[in-house]
Amino acid sequence: MSARGAALSRPPGAPARWAQRLTRDKADTLLLIGAALLVLAPHFSHLPLWTSAVICCVLLWRGAITLLGRRMPPLWLLLPVSLLAMGGVYLSFRTLLGRDAGVAMLALLLAFKLLEMHARRDLFVVIFLSFFLLLTNFFYSQSILTGLAMVATIIVLLATLMTFQYTGAVPPLRQRLLVAAKIFLAAAPLAVVLFFAFPRIQGPLWGLPGDARSARSGISDTMSPGSMTGLALSDEVAFRVRFFGALPAQNQLYWRGIVLSDYDGTTWTRTERRRLRAGDASTSASVGGPALRHEVTMEPTGKRWLFALELTNPRLPMPGLGASLSDEFEFVSREPVQQRLRYQASAHLSYRLQPQLDPAQQARALRLPQGYNPRTAALAATLRQPDGPAASARAVLRMFRTQQFSYTLEPPLLGRHAVDDFLFGSKAGFCEHYAGAFVVLMRAMGVPARVVTGYQGGELNPVDDYLTVRQSDAHAWAEIWVEGEGWLRVDPTAAVAPDRVNLGLGRALPQQAPFGLAGLGQLMNFRNDSNSWLAQLRFRLHAMNNAWNQWVLDYNPDRQSSFLEELSAALGTWRTGAALLAVAALLMLGRAVRARVAEEPVDAVYAAFCRLMARRGMPRAPHEGPHSYARRLQAMPQTQQLQDDKKKAMLAFLELYGALKYAAPNEEITAPAKRLAILLKRSQ
Repeated sequence: MSARGAALSRPPGAPARWAQRLTRDKADTLLLIGAALLVLAPHFSHLPLWTSAVICCVLLWRGAITLLGRRMPPLWLLLPVSLLAMGGVYLSFRTLLGRDAGVAMLALLLAFKLLEMHARRDLFVVIFLSFFLLLTNFFYSQSILTGLAMVATIIVLLATLMTFQYTGAVPPLRQRLLVAAKIFLAAAPLAVVLFFAFPRIQGPLWGLPGDARSARSGISDTMSPGSMTGLALSDEVAFRVRFFGALPAQNQLYWRGIVLSDYDGTTWTRTERRRLRAGDASTSASVGGPALRHEVTMEPTGKRWLFALELTNPRLPMPGLGASLSDEFEFVSREPVQQRLRYQASAHLSYRLQPQLDPAQQARALRLPQGYNPRTAALAATLRQPDGPAASARAVLRMFRTQQFSYTLEPPLLGRHAVDDFLFGSKAGFCEHYAGAFVVLMRAMGVPARVVTGYQGGELNPVDDYLTVRQSDAHAWAEIWVEGEGWLRVDPTAAVAPDRVNLGLGRALPQQAPFGLAGLGQLMNFRNDSNSWLAQLRFRLHAMNNAWNQWVLDYNPDRQSSFLEELSAALGTWRTGAALLAVAALLMLGRAVRARVAEEPVDAVYAAFCRLMARRGMPRAPHEGPHSYARRLQAMPQTQQLQDDKKKAMLAFLELYGALKYAAPNEEITAPAKRLAILLKRSQ
């Protein structure tokens, strides 16, 4: 018979022939290797490549030893290999301490321990080390998908742990996994209670002191040609926003971050600014129109900049971080943002920012380096309008709009005179090219101007009504100062690619190239198609992950205190407490009743058989099992008086019941309760 025919003729649920040939020791060891692989596999994404390769080779080696029945490698071979691996960890991380180096060592130790199992205790060492290494996943990801994957791995580890506890017959793997899942579910309520009630600590639960120095993506306090392109390729979330009213239009969503005023001919930088006092802030800015109340949930950046909708009120309540406002209206925290941060703000889309500017600030907003971009200076002289700064700005925007300028993620490299090369050569650039060139032109005309970096736009999730702002929404624009009117926002990119501001980055990129950086436009357009089933699935996953962040990962001491106070107020009345006690008592009573009446069908038939024998004067002793009971029945005179078919049915009943209860699982026996009932009827 062919292999296909053998597979088709095998009863459903029966193991394959190769699995039937495995001894119990081999099957248990392979299960342990598989559980270890589930623990180690998530770490491959952040471990060095050589570490992942070594772990895979060791697991394959251990699997081959198990299947072929070979001996374990000797200590004189394992010891130098392990030492070489530890040396590789030191060369890769320049330390044996810290998060990354520690996780790499633990992963290698777990793999090598599989080659050094000589006693029963070594099995449990591997399992407990797997539990410990599993927790380190939270150092790198705390998403809900990571949590679900870890739950599945815990169930497999529990099933593996139970497997080594059986001294007789071992149930099928499916049954062991089901029992492990029940154990996990039984412990889950206690874990939930401890999560909500156990005192919380300030700061992230899963983190190490060294994490504060780890690099994170995000907007920098410098800007040069090409610096924003890398962020445009990142789909990572920068922050999420929930508006307590109507959502503003896409072209009004300017999330102010860092103001860059100093330019050395190549790079725009931010220098330290003085802190703006509350009284100065009220006189430096005036707002109008309705307030837009919103809540920002900002991802960790490792930097001090906070992002706010233009123009947010100066008072930004942030307990523990001490947010302050600079004289250029930047929100800065006292400490770097190392954990997810939530703050509420109120913004006005109609505002006047610093209508009066002291001479020192004007001079700083006019400064240009000497010896750079001479052609740009000459162009500024021809574009300058006698009607004032606003007219001059419109002239520059008209030049961008009417000449052959293009918006692209793949601008060519620029030389020493970067603005000259851009305006008179390539005429192709990203938002930082247009914002930087515009500010240089305005300063050359004698108009105070500066660059502002932050984010523009966002994607509304229709499932939970949160606006998601990603790193790809990073943007740079300009501000010019007009006496009596203050700083006015001007976005030169909108003159070249208005879809970037009105519809988002994906709609503004070129669509002709299916691959490469330019092909990102097609990919992001597909993402923006909110009517597709894939987009709906993505929205639901993001909403689920956002809820996980809001209610689980961000459950800090303040939220715990508020939750416990509300819970205490809700349970404060005697009626509520009495109702809860009554419900708990009913649940316990119902469980006890179900435990008494919900017998297994096989046991119910056996109980009926015992009652029948008791009526015949042959009761079963409390200590007797089915086989002992059968031997005693054969020797009793009452049995000798029964017909042969009834005696055979009685003995067959007890033999079958003993096999069902105490022998190895026999998948060929179908409908055991029905068969026992037939034998019981024949015994009457």
